[in-house]
Amino acid sequence: MSKIVHPYAHRLVILRDWKSRWFALDKRYPIFLKADTTIREYLEKKLRGSYISGIEIERTQKYYRIIIRTSRPGMIIGRSGDAMIKLRAEIAKLIKSKKLELPGEIKIDVLEVQSPEADAHIVGYMIAESLEKRMTFRRVLKQMIEKVMATRGVLGARIVLGGRLGGAEIARSEEIKRGSIPLQTFRADIDFAREKAHMPYGDIGIKVWIYRGQVFSDKKSTTNK
Repeated sequence: MSKIVHPYAHRLVILRDWKSRWFALDKRYPIFLKADTTIREYLEKKLRGSYISGIEIERTQKYYRIIIRTSRPGMIIGRSGDAMIKLRAEIAKLIKSKKLELPGEIKIDVLEVQSPEADAHIVGYMIAESLEKRMTFRRVLKQMIEKVMATRGVLGARIVLGGRLGGAEIARSEEIKRGSIPLQTFRADIDFAREKAHMPYGDIGIKVWIYRGQVFSDKKSTTNK
């Protein structure tokens, strides 16, 4: 069996928190999980292009809170919050059509990501966007790894592309790496993301690892001397 562990799940509780935060008994768990999965998939598809870093969900007896982290909050909020009102109405319509069980009030919070080049999900989408614009994959890899490594606080990065690169008949993978990526160190702050570039001849898979130093008990990121 493979011994590869997802970098996010590997650090749950130690450095990371759950992306869905609520409590349910055995019978309620699949109902709540279905609601979270449906809404998260809808938002990821709807907001593709808005540079989404992550979607977190909190549930209580009184409200259902959706936290959207993005580097471009203006695209989601809109002028005077018009886009936000429309998005909330669309989520309510989706809940009604799918017959999902949610608390009375739906809250949507949009948080800004301060350094997009240090976020694996945003970097993955930047690469996908460049590939979909028909830029050569080697140029995209080199440019993106240089941008990531030039960001303050980033100590290492790795990007892997897999698929019909350059429109070739046979799929292959290409990789570029800078710095260190200590995957087995629990306190290493490693951000990981998967993304797909939708090309005319098929999808190209993208994997991104970004190492942002080690986090100790004082919650400050430091490096090894």
